[in-house]
Amino acid sequence: MSGNRKALVLGGGTGFVGQALVEVLRASGWEIMATERSDIDFAAPDVQDVLAHMADRFEPACIFNAVGYTQVDAAEDDLETAALLNKTLPAVLGGLVKTRPSVLVHFSTDFVFNGRREVPYGVDDPTGPLCVYGRTKRAGEEALLNMGLSNCIVARTAWLFGHGKKNFVRTILERCKEKRSVNVVHDQVGSPTYTLDLAQYTLKLVEAGARGLFHVVNSGQASWCDLADEAVSLAQVECTVNAVPSSAYPQKALRPAFSVLDTESLTRATGITPRPWPQALRDYIFREFPPTADNA
Repeated sequence: MSGNRKALVLGGGTGFVGQALVEVLRASGWEIMATERSDIDFAAPDVQDVLAHMADRFEPACIFNAVGYTQVDAAEDDLETAALLNKTLPAVLGGLVKTRPSVLVHFSTDFVFNGRREVPYGVDDPTGPLCVYGRTKRAGEEALLNMGLSNCIVARTAWLFGHGKKNFVRTILERCKEKRSVNVVHDQVGSPTYTLDLAQYTLKLVEAGARGLFHVVNSGQASWCDLADEAVSLAQVECTVNAVPSSAYPQKALRPAFSVLDTESLTRATGITPRPWPQALRDYIFREFPPTADNA
């Protein structure tokens, strides 16, 4: 990379991935401009001009797009907003960096796959999203990958837990404070991922000069039940995790039953082998839920 270490983080103010990126980038000596969702009206006709002005004023070496519509079930009834944030915005940003030296990093999801297999998905495996969220995220990927950009990274990730936002692990542990047992589905399997690790590995891709499509997750695989059970154990709370089928909790959007991501693409580009998700979960739990006299 050049000497320019400025990063524009869209969604870096309050976004889940954005906050992790800001923490990691600052710790690595980058100068940050972080926006919140309310700072930019992405539906405005002049949004491209607004973003261009921001980029030209700050002159970032890298633009991280951590903005997205991630409410999977709500997207089924809000296609317009989901498509705006997950498909149109990436295309706008792609057009922006096409005429500028900034590297664009865009985040996508395991939901681009249909889950009808039993071995991890590689970056070149066929997609087949089952829901509006997955389809709009895949459309955003395609918009960028079809532009022929030489300065773009698309990073698929999955099953995020981390600081600053409500997430599955936090929800389970909060429920366990109130109940002696929780029911968690066992027939959906994926790649649990710590947002700080996602941010670290993504920064390594940028620094390595990598371009193209990558899977960026912690290693290993788990069901939601496995993840909940490990979290309860690490937090040392008295709570039983009961395995139940997905049919016990019907949801509006279809989800892939198996969406584990193969990280060979990340390792080839950076030399990094992502650490196992239980190690990452331990770090998250000990930072977010430090042991007390009540649960030590």
